[in-house]
This record gives sequence, C-alpha cells and structure tokens, in this order.
Amino acid sequence: MGMWRDVKTEPKQPPRLGGNRAALFAYVIAGIDVMAFFATGVSLVTYFYGFMNFSITESATAVTNFMGTAFFLSLFGAFLSDTYLSRFKTCVLFGCIEVVGYALLAVQAHFRQLRPFPCKDVPLSQMNQCESANKGQLAILYAGLYLVAIGTSGVKAAAPPLGADQYDEKDPKEAAKLSSYFNWLMFFLTTGALFGVTFVVWISENQGWDWSFAVCSIVVGFAVLFLTLGKSLYRNNVTKGSPLTRIMQVFVVALRNRNLCLPENEHELHEIQDKEARYHTEILRKTEQFKFLDRAAINRTDQEASTSNAHGPWKLCTVTQVEETKIVIRMLPIILSTVFMNTCLAQLQTFTIQQSTTMDRKIHKFEVPGASIPAIPLLFMIILIPIYERVFIPIARKFTGIPTGIRQLQRIGIGLVLSSVSMAVAAIVEKHRKSIAIKHNMVESAAPLPMSVFWLGYQYAIFGLADMFTLVGLLDFFYSESSSSMKALSTAISWSSLAIGYYTSSIVVSIANKVSGGWLANNNLNKDKLDYFYWLLAGLSVLNFGFYLLCASWYKYKKIDMNPEDEMSIV
Repeated sequence: MGMWRDVKTEPKQPPRLGGNRAALFAYVIAGIDVMAFFATGVSLVTYFYGFMNFSITESATAVTNFMGTAFFLSLFGAFLSDTYLSRFKTCVLFGCIEVVGYALLAVQAHFRQLRPFPCKDVPLSQMNQCESANKGQLAILYAGLYLVAIGTSGVKAAAPPLGADQYDEKDPKEAAKLSSYFNWLMFFLTTGALFGVTFVVWISENQGWDWSFAVCSIVVGFAVLFLTLGKSLYRNNVTKGSPLTRIMQVFVVALRNRNLCLPENEHELHEIQDKEARYHTEILRKTEQFKFLDRAAINRTDQEASTSNAHGPWKLCTVTQVEETKIVIRMLPIILSTVFMNTCLAQLQTFTIQQSTTMDRKIHKFEVPGASIPAIPLLFMIILIPIYERVFIPIARKFTGIPTGIRQLQRIGIGLVLSSVSMAVAAIVEKHRKSIAIKHNMVESAAPLPMSVFWLGYQYAIFGLADMFTLVGLLDFFYSESSSSMKALSTAISWSSLAIGYYTSSIVVSIANKVSGGWLANNNLNKDKLDYFYWLLAGLSVLNFGFYLLCASWYKYKKIDMNPEDEMSIV
C-alpha cells in the first residue's frame, strides 16, 4: 500500500507532455479533415449541376465561393483559438460543426423530396419535370454546405498549431523537430487528399452522394473522437486575450504619442522585466523598422504619468507588443506575394479537369474519373515529401548550417519559381493536345483524343512540388515568426492566401477573356487558346516572383531575448 502511495505521488507528467506522440493526433484530424473537404470540393460541381439543377456557371461560382469562404473563415477560428479557446477545444468544437454539416448534406442527398427532380440524363419526354431547386431545398443545401465551411475552417486554423505547440521552440532539440513537423503535416494532408479524390470520389460516383457525405461525416466524427483520446498528452496554449486588440492598442497609443520624441537609449522604452517576465514565453528585441510605432512604448514623464490609469493597455504598450505588431505588418507583403500562385492553382485545378475530359483516361479497362485527376500531383508529393525530409534537408544542412536546411523564405521562393515553370509546361502540353486534335480531325468531336491523360501529370507534378515548398514554407514561416499569442492567427493567414487565390481566379479569367478578345470564350477547348492563357500565367508568375524577392529581402526575422530562467531550463 505504501509502495502504491509512493508511485502515485511522484508521477513526472509535465516532461512527458508534447512531442511526436502528441503531434500524431493533430496529424490525423488535419489529414481526415482535408480528405473530406478536398473530396467534396473537387466533385461538388457535379453534384450542383447534376442533382441540384444549377447551371454550369452557377455550379462553378458556388464551389469557388464555398472553397474561398472555408479558407477565409479560418481567420475567425484562429481568433477564437488565440483569444478564448485553446487549440484543442477549437478543433473539437468546429469538428463537431463539420460533422453536422456533412450529415445534413447526406440527409438531403438521400431523400428525393429534399432536392429537385434531377435534370441530368433525363429523357426529352420527362424534361417538363425538371425544375430549379426551391427556397427550402436551397436553404438545406447552403446550411449544410456552410456548416462544413465553418467547421473545416476552425480545424484548419487550430490543428496545425496544436501539433506545432507540442515542440518547444526554446529547446534546440525540439526546435529542430518543428520544421520536420510541418513537412510531415503536409504528408498527412496530402495522403488525406489522395484518399479523398480516389476513395470518397469513387463512393459518390458508384454508391451515391448520400453515402459520400455520410462517410465524410462519420470519419470526421471519428477524427474528433480520436483527438480527444490524446487530451492528457497535449501542451495546451494559454489564451492571452485578443491579438487584434493588442495590435490596435499599439496603433492607438503610437498615434496618441506622435508628438513625443523617442529616447536615445532604447532600454528606456517600456518592457516587462524580472518577475513579470516569467508569465511571458518570449521577450522580443526592438527592431529599426516602423519606428513610429515605438512611440507606443514611451514612458510618459509628465503629470499624466503619475495617475493610476496612465499605464493601462490603451495608454502604454511594451516593446514586445510593438514588435508583435511590426511582425504582422512585415508578414502582409509576403502573404500577398503568394496569392497569385494560388490563383494559378485554382486555374490548374479547373482547366486540367476539363482537359482530362477530352483525353484518353483509360488504364486497360478502368477509366479514371475526371474528379480523380488531382491524384496525380498528390502521388508525386507523397513520394517527394519523405525524400525532402530525409535526403534534401540533411544535405542542405551540411552546407548552410541551418537546422531546416534552408530558411522558410528561401523555401517559399523555390515554390514560386516552380509554379511559374509548371504554367509554362502546362502551356506546352496544351499546345500538343490541340495539335493532336487538329491532326486527327477531332476539333469538333466529343470523343476522347488519342492522347493519354497522364500527359497532364507533368504540369501537375511540378506544381505539386511547388505546393510542397510554398505551403509548408508558409505554415512554418508564419508559425515560427509570430508571437506566442497569435500562433493560430498566423497559421490562418497562410490559409487566407488560398482563399484570395480562389476568389480572384474567376476575375483573372474574365479580364483575360475581355482583353484578349475571347481566348477562353468557346465551350470547346479544342478551339480555345488555353495555351496562350497558360503562357500569360507563367509570365505573370515571373513578375510575381520579382515582387516576392523584394518583399523577402525587406523582411527582418524576429529576435528573441530569452529570460535567464528559460536559459537555465534549457540547460
């Protein structure tokens, strides 16, 4: 009995928290969330057009709005995660919302009275029964759809930083594992997406949409349940108030102190010291950029400073708080310079699937579904990510001395270069596809061309490699560079680049059509000038890379002043 009492009184639980074992739970929920979301996104046009009687234009617009909204709403999920909820609670709450959304879509797809009589493949004798969805049916559709968007946005915002929180940035050994975490996160996201565009898409085409949505609801529910099983292993973030409020305080106080002179000695600026510093994970060093914001940390020496409210958060800010604001400002040009790559991604996803419908998609007797074409780059990424992690990083580390092999901004830049190359390759492949159509007199034919769909694998493989560099680089960059109080928000900012890319994709097509006189105006790709459009995207990508180089060279990495107690804990 005494031995049992001794065992119970000396469990050393804190050292066992976090690490690879805890991060595994974040990998799983992030991967399954992407599996369901990606499978829905790539095939939703078919559901809208064939079962909800939307027009082709309405279907494409509805899908674009859904995808863009899901990524944009991650900012809201991140705000809740950083301000009120922990990452774990955010994942559970929004995961449950996502489960309800898929379940509602499954119910509508199952019961015919909840959707209109389908127009797809309807004989001419029954065309009079074909009608648009009524308000009630649309209400159910959009309720389910945007519950999914809200749910997946919260999971996307909180799951990646939840896994990253399991590694201590102040510990050199664990800090080296942080970059590897984002590489393996990308591996799980890619694996989930691959299952989505193959297994889940096959279910929707062969078993029905009700089964497809139901499977998504069930697997996401199991992922949330699995996440709760690891609760005792997590290092949970402590919410420190709204990061947006902290940023606003800096601007308000800096404006209020605009007429004050900055002290010659920067140590005279306000900063938390000694005992109070123990409650903060990091103290940021002052940088020289945006010096007008430093006025928010000026200790006032006039009569007002003697009052009790002179040191409130809206009257005086710390240097660390000012630097947090500067970091966000420095990040904005970086995220804007990656938007165009995601615009290219949206175009590639749309037009490549359309190209695939004109090509030979058979492998022996099996015909590859059009919605499963994105599996090509996903397969390449699943192969390349472990090679990058196990081969490239160790070799690069020997030359650069950087634990991650190359810096995050260098990694993002490589991805932007590859995206430009991908667009050029896409133009060459499309030119070849059109030449085959002309050679075989099949310009007006709906029959598949004698050209394998795997020709599209070249452009997809290169873009997949670009995505591996850029997306992982962005996630790692924003998480590492942001302060501890806005980790989820910074992760959501990287997702917002995808959202803007999806929203602007249709604008780019409209402008290109108008200026060119109708490169993409026909409903026949064999007559369109899609290859010209791809060359345009390649050229604009080069210009965008030049803009990125300016932004990256201007960016200053954050510097942390570690507390003595933190240094002792590392030793």
